Amino acid sequence: MSVFDRVELADLRVFLTIMRTRNFKAAAIQLGVTPSAASHAMRRLEERLGAKLLNRTSRAVAPTDTGLALAGRLEEGFDMIGNALAEIDAPGARRFGTLRINVFADAAHLLIAPALPAFARLCPDVKLTVVVEDRPIDIVAEGYDAGIRYGDYVPEDMIAVALSGPQRWVVAGAPAYLARRGEPRRLDELADHSCLQLLLGDNSTYRWELNGNEADEARGKRGISVPGLITINNTAATISAAKAGVGLAYLLESRIADELADGSLRVVLDAHAADGEPFHMYYSSRRHKHPALRTLIDIIRGQQLLPPLH
Repeated sequence: MSVFDRVELADLRVFLTIMRTRNFKAAAIQLGVTPSAASHAMRRLEERLGAKLLNRTSRAVAPTDTGLALAGRLEEGFDMIGNALAEIDAPGARRFGTLRINVFADAAHLLIAPALPAFARLCPDVKLTVVVEDRPIDIVAEGYDAGIRYGDYVPEDMIAVALSGPQRWVVAGAPAYLARRGEPRRLDELADHSCLQLLLGDNSTYRWELNGNEADEARGKRGISVPGLITINNTAATISAAKAGVGLAYLLESRIADELADGSLRVVLDAHAADGEPFHMYYSSRRHKHPALRTLIDIIRGQQLLPPLH
């Protein structure tokens, strides 16, 4: 009997997940098993192979040289298996399993929510989980099939597919606020206004990026520090505060299309609005793409009037 015959593929999957997360508990959560079951699977695998794959302490998990070498070859093997399965042209072959994606709030509102009806119709057997959070994450280590971020936030080792064109960032305020405080006409006039500060997922404060023009000393897009005592890390709450007249807000123009249409918000400094990176779907180059992911991508691109993938 060969070594392969004595080794369970499930145990190999446990090993690879632990290698990615460097943590038994995190791996167990991703796999839907208990930490004890993951530990038993590793002991069983090492006994059957007759080799130590991981060095474990109470604080850390580190691979041995043998473990590193095996993980590299297994990744290649599982990629080949995944690609073979993805190419099966059989009824329902593109509609199986679970698809987990991690997206930030604006993308969930603008891209995912409108795509869900079509996705549910085309992939009725897929269990789709959408986790909405703005913090930067490692989608592989945390068990996601894909993520959505702006292009400049996609890690370099990932495959990225544009879901939209460039996104226009604007400064907006409520008519009542503008009537009370006046409308800024130049970038330097923002210093005299209350501005709603934007907190990023890594808890850093975002500098508003706006364009200069020929009348400004500095042309091109530049980061501007603006005054304001209120900091918010959620777009919906920022929009509500701006509509209530608390201050000016820096927002995606597409995210406030309804508010601009009904007049509850108004763009100021329009000539200084700046184009930002498009939304991108991204996934690991070392993991086969889930069969339903391309369907979701094509639905979103269709909504944004972009051609489907080939």
